[in-house]
Amino acid sequence: MQAVSEIFRKNIRQYGMIIALIFITVLFQILTGGILLKPLNITNLILQNSYILVLAIGMVLVIITGHIDLSVGSIAAFIGALAAIMMVDLQLPTFLAIIISLVIGGLIGAWQGFWVAYVKIPAFIVTLAGMLLFRGLTMIVLGGQSIAPFPKSFQRISSGFIPDWFGGGSLHTLTVLLGLVLSLLLIWQEWKERRTQLKYQFEVAPIWMFVTKLVLLVAIINVFTFVLATYNGLPNILIILFFLIVIYSFVMNRMIAGRHIYALGGNEKAANLSGVKTKKVTFWVFVNMGALAALSGLIFAARLNSATPKAGTNFELDAIAACFIGGASASGGIGTVIGAIIGGLVMGVMNNGMSLIGLGVDWQQGIKGLVLLLAVAFDIYNKSKTN
Repeated sequence: MQAVSEIFRKNIRQYGMIIALIFITVLFQILTGGILLKPLNITNLILQNSYILVLAIGMVLVIITGHIDLSVGSIAAFIGALAAIMMVDLQLPTFLAIIISLVIGGLIGAWQGFWVAYVKIPAFIVTLAGMLLFRGLTMIVLGGQSIAPFPKSFQRISSGFIPDWFGGGSLHTLTVLLGLVLSLLLIWQEWKERRTQLKYQFEVAPIWMFVTKLVLLVAIINVFTFVLATYNGLPNILIILFFLIVIYSFVMNRMIAGRHIYALGGNEKAANLSGVKTKKVTFWVFVNMGALAALSGLIFAARLNSATPKAGTNFELDAIAACFIGGASASGGIGTVIGAIIGGLVMGVMNNGMSLIGLGVDWQQGIKGLVLLLAVAFDIYNKSKTN
């Protein structure tokens, strides 16, 4: 029990958010009379929050470096507008328009990253200016009107599902099989990591706790995929999110670039003296944020099937809230991609649940603000106890 309590203490923020997500899900499942976890609503939950989760992945890297980006919602709207002009007005091929949009997003990130990294203007000021600039450009490009509809091939990014190659009828067989494959990969990866830790005599969780954790994770994966299989299977956007989470988690946990991002956020001067090219790291983090903001804008435009001047409103607030709720520290150096996703899911379940029970937007905004405040207060409290 001492080992268990020590593990929980070291990961209190991460485990706390997982427990909070489970609690909120169960609460709204009861309050909505079982509607929240119905297959159709779970699918809608994924589609409604996909663009925020994409932003949260990029935003957590920005926050870890000790910066903030207030412009992502406006960039998403601007890229959606450009994509509409390319696909609807100019009739460019969908794939080409998507590539151009992502490149433009990266260039916008490079523009902002230059001012932050090399000119040393605070990111808050640079991205606040970016928020106003790209919101204005969106209105100019669209002329104050919406552009629609997008090609069907583009709409499928947000509204399409992977086909069932096995023709399972009412049950999407491929989704069930993918759940089983993912479970096996998870077991193999966790067992391999545990063996490596034991080999180098690192502290590991007791075997019973390790097995319990695996059983719970495998159960969650397979229940989740089975529920989706009873509707239309896995949405295309969920596959995109899965690969983004895997790639960015790998970069942050296993690659030198990730270590440099954490080092920069932990102590910039020490990182610089240790050989970390802090300016270059900051620059590329903003380039990455711009590209992911562009992807988020494309996903939102595909879901809405139109580009509108009001698109992306408050996206930056939801993404920032997701990161802080998921365990990122306001002072930098702390945070994980998985934590940001969990924080985004907490926000998403709350939004969806409060809407289902008929709670007004005013109450929803107030409750979300309170949750964000409590999450940051919890982080500061943990730091004060550690120090």
